[in-house]
Amino acid sequence: MTQSRILVVDDEPQIQRFLKPSLTAAGYEVVEAGTGAEALKAVATQAPDLVILDLGLPDMDGKEVIASLRGWSDIPILILSARDRESEKIAALDLGADDYVEKPFGIGELTARIRTALRHRGRRDAIPTVMEVDGLTIDPIKRLVLRDGELVHLTPKEYDLLLLLARHTGRVVTHRTLLTTVWGPAHADDLHYLRVFIGQLRQKIERDPTQPRIVRTEPGVGYRMAEQE
Repeated sequence: MTQSRILVVDDEPQIQRFLKPSLTAAGYEVVEAGTGAEALKAVATQAPDLVILDLGLPDMDGKEVIASLRGWSDIPILILSARDRESEKIAALDLGADDYVEKPFGIGELTARIRTALRHRGRRDAIPTVMEVDGLTIDPIKRLVLRDGELVHLTPKEYDLLLLLARHTGRVVTHRTLLTTVWGPAHADDLHYLRVFIGQLRQKIERDPTQPRIVRTEPGVGYRMAEQE
């Protein structure tokens, strides 16, 4: 099997010294960049499979790198940053980042997020297939949702919300993305509206809506659907 190539974009030498051997030991080929300009060049010339990106770079903000890459590439972008403000996470995700991990971090969590992002890239252009998680089955072709084999009756908006989360399995989908995609730009800030629908959806699809395992909350940021079985 060909090694996946990961571009690590960070200007902290200690992070590079830690990540390169750790990711190499996990079976990845590692390419390094210390600035935004180097990162953009490396994506164009080295063809990495995934980018790990720090937001605080010496020549430009990491969000500028995301915006530039999304103009011509769908490469998975995993944010690795000490910036813990929700607004920073939301902005990066809305610009097209796939996920984020806060510093300090554990290599186990980071490699798990990498695997998820790489799997998602492999599915990104695939024909919709049946998805299953925790006894819930979603069939996009037939527009059916089953809970332990029993038909779940969803409203059109509930179904659209579930399908959007399912198409981004394992990834954070921000409040704004969910609202604008399902209800339109006029509802971009209707967080209470979204919480009501998420609550209704959980009542229908979760075994225990008070302890959701399928649709998980990312506090202040959005929601994430659990990995498929």
